[in-house]
Amino acid sequence: MQFDVACTLSYAVSQPVTALFNIRPAATAQQRILHETLLLTPAIEVESMTIAPNGNRLDRILLGAGTVRLDYRARVELDVHRFDPDSVAECPPAALPMDILDDLMASRYCEADRFANLAHKLFAGIPPGHTRVTAICNWINENLDYRPGSSDAHTSAIDTLTDRAGVCRDFAHVGISLCRALGIPARFASSYAFGLDPPDFHAVFEAWLGDRWYLFDPTRQAALDGLVRIGVGRDAAEVAFANFWGGPVEPLDMQVSMVRSDGGVEDATRTTDAVSVAAA
Repeated sequence: MQFDVACTLSYAVSQPVTALFNIRPAATAQQRILHETLLLTPAIEVESMTIAPNGNRLDRILLGAGTVRLDYRARVELDVHRFDPDSVAECPPAALPMDILDDLMASRYCEADRFANLAHKLFAGIPPGHTRVTAICNWINENLDYRPGSSDAHTSAIDTLTDRAGVCRDFAHVGISLCRALGIPARFASSYAFGLDPPDFHAVFEAWLGDRWYLFDPTRQAALDGLVRIGVGRDAAEVAFANFWGGPVEPLDMQVSMVRSDGGVEDATRTTDAVSVAAA
């Protein structure tokens, strides 16, 4: 499937600041960037880089005082792998690839060590594998309220669990924490999401099962096979779409969109399959 993704970001800058944007889709074997443009108004030099090993694509820009607008457009071709959920097993920590082990650890927003008792009480009796991670997502969806404005940049998974409310970012943090507490590697993923209403950047998470990463969305608001991944990290701190250093920056406008562009008659769906966009 092919999708057109876009975002427009505008800011009022009171003094020169350094900005770091993470808005470009990742370029992988399963997610190919057919073409893209990034325009700055006023015109400003952009320094671009790809960060190993996750492939996050970053743009560093020195913003001068005044109003700054960023327009990004891309066409992305997405290869989605679908599997029978019952066939997707967990991989015990002793057999995990060494570079995956970091995604078992607690992190700034995902205090996995504090979720151990709850995770084992709720999910230890469920057969391990994709079914168990789906049960985690079901529990989050049924027991937490999706409430815009209920959290901020300081809200962690424990805060969300206490308040029983959050947004996509918070739902993903709780899912990651519960997975890690059960010995399942999990990581945060920012994305463009097909069918999301209203359109916005969307947070989901990936769990390492068998031999690859699988997508999960506890909010149930987006189609798993219509997610164009932007960045991945241990939690939201590592994949924020914008960071600024040097002074205050006031957001003025943000518009995000994603549409089907290949003329296909079959839309992405909220599939019950196990979905991965990662290579084995």
